[in-house]
Amino acid sequence: MLNEVINFFDTLEKYPLIRMGILVSGLLIFWILEGAIPLIQLHYKKNKLKHAGVNLFFTVIHLIIHTILAVVIIQLSDWCKANEFGLVYWSNAGIIGTIIISILTLDFFGGWLVHIVEHKIPILWRFHVIHHADNNVDVTTGLRHHPGESIVRGIFFFMGIVFSGAPMYAVMIFQTILVFATAFTHANINLPKKVDSILSYVLISPNMHKVHHHWKQPYTDSNYGAIFSIWDRLLGTFSKLDPSKIKYGLDRYYPNEKDEDIGQLMKSPFCKQNFQEK
Repeated sequence: MLNEVINFFDTLEKYPLIRMGILVSGLLIFWILEGAIPLIQLHYKKNKLKHAGVNLFFTVIHLIIHTILAVVIIQLSDWCKANEFGLVYWSNAGIIGTIIISILTLDFFGGWLVHIVEHKIPILWRFHVIHHADNNVDVTTGLRHHPGESIVRGIFFFMGIVFSGAPMYAVMIFQTILVFATAFTHANINLPKKVDSILSYVLISPNMHKVHHHWKQPYTDSNYGAIFSIWDRLLGTFSKLDPSKIKYGLDRYYPNEKDEDIGQLMKSPFCKQNFQEK
Protein backbone atom coordinates (compact mmCIF):
# COMPACT_ATOMS: atom_id res chain seq x y z
CA MET A 1 0.00 0.00 0.00
CA LEU A 2 2.75 2.44 0.98
CA ASN A 3 4.68 1.64 -2.18
CA GLU A 4 1.59 2.37 -4.29
CA VAL A 5 1.19 5.76 -2.59
CA ILE A 6 4.87 6.56 -3.14
CA ASN A 7 4.67 5.53 -6.80
CA PHE A 8 1.60 7.71 -7.32
CA PHE A 9 3.19 10.84 -5.87
CA ASP A 10 6.57 10.10 -7.46
CA THR A 11 5.01 10.48 -10.92
CA LEU A 12 2.32 13.05 -10.09
CA GLU A 13 4.40 15.89 -11.55
CA LYS A 14 3.90 14.31 -14.99
CA TYR A 15 0.11 14.57 -14.77
CA PRO A 16 -0.86 18.27 -14.63
CA LEU A 17 -4.55 17.51 -15.12
CA ILE A 18 -4.64 15.38 -11.97
CA ARG A 19 -2.83 18.13 -10.06
CA MET A 20 -5.31 20.67 -11.39
CA GLY A 21 -8.15 18.40 -10.31
CA ILE A 22 -6.73 18.31 -6.77
CA LEU A 23 -6.55 22.11 -6.70
CA VAL A 24 -10.07 22.59 -8.06
CA SER A 25 -11.52 20.01 -5.68
CA GLY A 26 -9.92 21.81 -2.73
CA LEU A 27 -11.38 25.13 -3.86
CA LEU A 28 -14.83 23.67 -4.43
CA ILE A 29 -15.00 21.89 -1.08
CA PHE A 30 -14.25 25.05 0.87
CA TRP A 31 -16.30 27.26 -1.48
CA ILE A 32 -19.33 25.13 -0.56
CA LEU A 33 -18.46 25.22 3.15
CA GLU A 34 -18.18 29.02 3.01
CA GLY A 35 -21.78 29.16 1.94
CA ALA A 36 -22.89 26.72 4.63
CA ILE A 37 -20.91 27.96 7.65
CA PRO A 38 -19.55 31.47 6.92
CA LEU A 39 -17.25 33.06 9.48
CA ILE A 40 -18.30 36.63 8.71
CA GLN A 41 -20.52 38.40 6.19
CA LEU A 42 -18.22 39.53 3.38
CA HIS A 43 -19.08 42.65 1.40
CA TYR A 44 -17.99 42.07 -2.17
CA LYS A 45 -17.69 45.12 -4.41
CA LYS A 46 -19.90 43.49 -7.06
CA ASN A 47 -20.41 39.83 -6.23
CA LYS A 48 -18.54 36.73 -5.12
CA LEU A 49 -17.98 35.46 -8.68
CA LYS A 50 -16.39 38.73 -9.82
CA HIS A 51 -14.14 38.68 -6.76
CA ALA A 52 -13.22 35.06 -7.47
CA GLY A 53 -12.43 35.90 -11.10
CA VAL A 54 -9.82 38.46 -10.05
CA ASN A 55 -8.16 36.08 -7.60
CA LEU A 56 -8.27 33.12 -9.98
CA PHE A 57 -6.53 35.24 -12.62
CA PHE A 58 -3.54 35.49 -10.30
CA THR A 59 -3.91 31.83 -9.33
CA VAL A 60 -3.62 30.70 -12.96
CA ILE A 61 -0.48 32.81 -13.49
CA HIS A 62 0.97 31.42 -10.25
CA LEU A 63 0.35 27.86 -11.46
CA ILE A 64 1.90 28.54 -14.87
CA ILE A 65 5.04 29.95 -13.26
CA HIS A 66 5.33 27.02 -10.87
CA THR A 67 4.79 24.55 -13.70
CA ILE A 68 7.83 26.11 -15.39
CA LEU A 69 9.80 26.11 -12.13
CA ALA A 70 8.94 22.42 -11.72
CA VAL A 71 11.71 21.64 -14.23
CA VAL A 72 14.23 23.04 -11.74
CA ILE A 73 12.50 21.31 -8.82
CA ILE A 74 12.86 17.91 -10.51
CA GLN A 75 16.53 18.56 -11.34
CA LEU A 76 17.33 19.64 -7.78
CA SER A 77 15.55 16.66 -6.27
CA ASP A 78 17.31 14.25 -8.65
CA TRP A 79 20.69 15.90 -7.92
CA CYS A 80 20.13 15.48 -4.18
CA LYS A 81 19.28 11.83 -4.72
CA ALA A 82 22.30 11.18 -6.94
CA ASN A 83 24.66 12.88 -4.47
CA GLU A 84 22.83 11.80 -1.29
CA PHE A 85 22.69 15.44 -0.27
CA GLY A 86 20.26 16.77 2.32
CA LEU A 87 18.78 15.94 5.70
CA VAL A 88 16.88 12.86 4.54
CA TYR A 89 20.11 11.22 3.31
CA TRP A 90 22.36 12.37 6.13
CA SER A 91 19.92 10.96 8.69
CA ASN A 92 19.11 7.72 6.80
CA ALA A 93 15.49 8.62 7.45
CA GLY A 94 13.64 5.85 5.62
CA ILE A 95 10.41 6.47 3.70
CA ILE A 96 8.22 7.73 6.57
CA GLY A 97 11.06 9.77 8.03
CA THR A 98 11.83 11.21 4.61
CA ILE A 99 8.23 12.33 4.17
CA ILE A 100 8.14 13.95 7.62
CA ILE A 101 11.50 15.72 7.27
CA SER A 102 10.68 16.88 3.75
CA ILE A 103 7.26 18.27 4.67
CA LEU A 104 8.59 20.10 7.73
CA THR A 105 11.58 21.55 5.87
CA LEU A 106 9.59 22.60 2.80
CA ASP A 107 6.96 24.15 5.03
CA PHE A 108 9.64 26.14 6.85
CA PHE A 109 11.41 27.43 3.72
CA GLY A 110 8.44 27.65 1.36
CA GLY A 111 5.91 28.71 3.99
CA TRP A 112 7.20 30.54 7.05
CA LEU A 113 10.65 31.80 5.98
CA VAL A 114 9.74 33.19 2.57
CA HIS A 115 6.67 34.80 4.07
CA ILE A 116 8.46 36.69 6.83
CA VAL A 117 11.19 37.76 4.39
CA GLU A 118 8.50 39.19 2.09
CA HIS A 119 7.17 41.22 5.00
CA LYS A 120 10.57 42.49 6.14
CA ILE A 121 12.25 43.41 2.83
CA PRO A 122 10.51 46.46 1.27
CA ILE A 123 10.98 45.51 -2.40
CA LEU A 124 9.50 42.04 -1.77
CA TRP A 125 6.69 43.50 0.33
CA ARG A 126 5.56 45.52 -2.70
CA PHE A 127 4.79 42.27 -4.50
CA HIS A 128 3.27 40.54 -1.47
CA VAL A 129 0.92 43.49 -0.87
CA ILE A 130 -1.30 42.18 -3.69
CA HIS A 131 -2.17 39.20 -1.46
CA HIS A 132 -2.95 41.39 1.54
CA ALA A 133 -4.90 43.98 -0.45
CA ASP A 134 -7.88 41.63 -0.74
CA ASN A 135 -10.70 43.19 1.31
CA ASN A 136 -12.73 39.98 1.24
CA VAL A 137 -10.59 37.02 2.26
CA ASP A 138 -12.11 33.75 1.14
CA VAL A 139 -10.97 30.46 -0.36
CA THR A 140 -9.98 32.15 -3.64
CA THR A 141 -7.54 34.48 -1.84
CA GLY A 142 -5.10 31.65 -1.10
CA LEU A 143 -3.12 31.76 -4.35
CA ARG A 144 -3.63 35.45 -5.10
CA HIS A 145 0.07 36.14 -5.71
CA HIS A 146 1.71 38.65 -8.01
CA PRO A 147 3.89 36.86 -10.63
CA GLY A 148 6.96 38.43 -9.03
CA GLU A 149 6.07 36.90 -5.69
CA SER A 150 5.47 33.51 -7.31
CA ILE A 151 9.08 33.53 -8.51
CA VAL A 152 10.39 34.52 -5.07
CA ARG A 153 8.40 31.71 -3.46
CA GLY A 154 9.83 29.30 -6.02
CA ILE A 155 13.39 30.28 -5.09
CA PHE A 156 12.77 29.61 -1.40
CA PHE A 157 11.15 26.31 -2.32
CA PHE A 158 14.37 25.38 -4.17
CA MET A 159 16.28 26.12 -0.97
CA GLY A 160 13.99 23.80 0.97
CA ILE A 161 14.54 20.96 -1.48
CA VAL A 162 18.33 21.28 -1.34
CA PHE A 163 18.40 21.52 2.45
CA SER A 164 16.06 18.56 2.97
CA GLY A 165 17.11 16.49 -0.05
CA ALA A 166 13.40 15.83 -0.62
CA PRO A 167 12.71 13.19 -3.30
CA MET A 168 9.94 13.93 -5.78
CA TYR A 169 7.32 11.80 -4.04
CA ALA A 170 7.84 13.82 -0.84
CA VAL A 171 7.75 17.10 -2.78
CA MET A 172 4.43 16.16 -4.36
CA ILE A 173 2.94 14.96 -1.07
CA PHE A 174 3.87 18.32 0.45
CA GLN A 175 2.41 20.31 -2.45
CA THR A 176 -0.83 18.31 -2.32
CA ILE A 177 -1.19 18.96 1.42
CA LEU A 178 -0.32 22.63 0.83
CA VAL A 179 -3.13 23.02 -1.74
CA PHE A 180 -5.75 21.92 0.78
CA ALA A 181 -4.10 23.79 3.67
CA THR A 182 -4.09 27.04 1.68
CA ALA A 183 -7.76 26.66 0.78
CA PHE A 184 -8.62 25.73 4.38
CA THR A 185 -6.79 28.60 6.08
CA HIS A 186 -8.17 31.28 3.75
CA ALA A 187 -11.73 29.97 3.54
CA ASN A 188 -14.41 32.10 5.17
CA ILE A 189 -15.59 29.24 7.37
CA ASN A 190 -16.73 29.27 10.98
CA LEU A 191 -15.25 26.39 12.93
CA PRO A 192 -16.20 25.92 16.59
CA LYS A 193 -13.74 28.08 18.57
CA LYS A 194 -12.45 25.12 20.58
CA VAL A 195 -11.78 23.09 17.44
CA ASP A 196 -10.00 26.01 15.79
CA SER A 197 -7.96 26.67 18.93
CA ILE A 198 -6.89 23.03 19.33
CA LEU A 199 -5.92 22.81 15.66
CA SER A 200 -3.80 25.95 15.98
CA TYR A 201 -1.38 24.26 18.38
CA VAL A 202 -0.03 22.22 15.47
CA LEU A 203 -1.63 23.46 12.26
CA ILE A 204 -2.47 26.87 10.84
CA SER A 205 -6.19 27.17 11.56
CA PRO A 206 -8.58 29.49 9.68
CA ASN A 207 -8.94 31.91 12.62
CA MET A 208 -5.18 31.94 13.17
CA HIS A 209 -4.45 32.85 9.57
CA LYS A 210 -7.21 35.47 9.42
CA VAL A 211 -5.25 37.43 12.04
CA HIS A 212 -2.45 37.71 9.48
CA HIS A 213 -4.91 39.34 7.06
CA HIS A 214 -6.06 41.94 9.58
CA TRP A 215 -5.65 45.39 8.04
CA LYS A 216 -3.49 46.79 10.83
CA GLN A 217 0.01 46.08 12.02
CA PRO A 218 1.40 44.43 14.08
CA TYR A 219 -1.20 41.72 13.36
CA THR A 220 -0.28 41.75 9.67
CA ASP A 221 3.27 40.88 10.70
CA SER A 222 2.40 37.67 12.53
CA ASN A 223 1.19 34.11 11.89
CA TYR A 224 3.32 33.57 8.77
CA GLY A 225 3.03 29.78 8.61
CA ALA A 226 1.52 27.83 5.72
CA ILE A 227 0.73 24.38 7.12
CA PHE A 228 2.24 24.11 10.61
CA SER A 229 1.87 26.66 13.39
CA ILE A 230 4.99 25.41 15.17
CA TRP A 231 7.26 27.89 13.37
CA ASP A 232 5.24 30.89 14.55
CA ARG A 233 5.01 29.54 18.08
CA LEU A 234 8.71 28.64 18.31
CA LEU A 235 10.03 31.79 16.61
CA GLY A 236 7.84 34.36 18.36
CA THR A 237 5.57 35.40 15.50
CA PHE A 238 2.33 33.95 16.84
CA SER A 239 -0.57 36.24 17.75
CA LYS A 240 -4.30 36.02 18.51
CA LEU A 241 -7.25 38.25 17.68
CA ASP A 242 -10.94 37.49 17.97
CA PRO A 243 -12.44 36.97 14.48
CA SER A 244 -15.17 39.51 15.22
CA LYS A 245 -12.49 42.24 15.42
CA ILE A 246 -10.75 41.38 12.17
CA LYS A 247 -10.99 43.77 9.25
CA TYR A 248 -9.39 42.77 5.95
CA GLY A 249 -7.28 44.94 3.67
CA LEU A 250 -4.45 47.37 4.42
CA ASP A 251 -4.16 50.54 6.45
CA ARG A 252 -1.49 51.82 4.03
CA TYR A 253 0.57 50.84 0.95
CA TYR A 254 -2.38 50.16 -1.39
CA PRO A 255 -5.82 51.77 -1.91
CA ASN A 256 -8.50 49.39 -0.62
CA GLU A 257 -10.98 50.52 -3.27
CA LYS A 258 -8.60 49.13 -5.94
CA ASP A 259 -8.33 45.62 -4.49
CA GLU A 260 -10.09 44.08 -7.51
CA ASP A 261 -8.36 46.19 -10.19
CA ILE A 262 -6.13 43.65 -11.98
CA GLY A 263 -4.20 46.25 -13.97
CA GLN A 264 -3.46 48.31 -10.88
CA LEU A 265 -2.51 45.20 -8.89
CA MET A 266 -0.09 44.03 -11.59
CA LYS A 267 1.75 47.34 -11.92
CA SER A 268 1.58 48.44 -8.28
CA PRO A 269 4.91 46.86 -7.15
CA PHE A 270 6.73 48.97 -9.73
CA CYS A 271 5.19 52.28 -8.58
CA LYS A 272 7.38 53.38 -5.68
CA GLN A 273 5.18 56.37 -4.92
CA ASN A 274 2.38 54.01 -3.86
CA PHE A 275 4.43 52.85 -0.89
CA GLN A 276 5.64 54.24 2.37
CA GLU A 277 8.62 51.98 2.85
CA LYS A 278 8.35 49.49 5.70
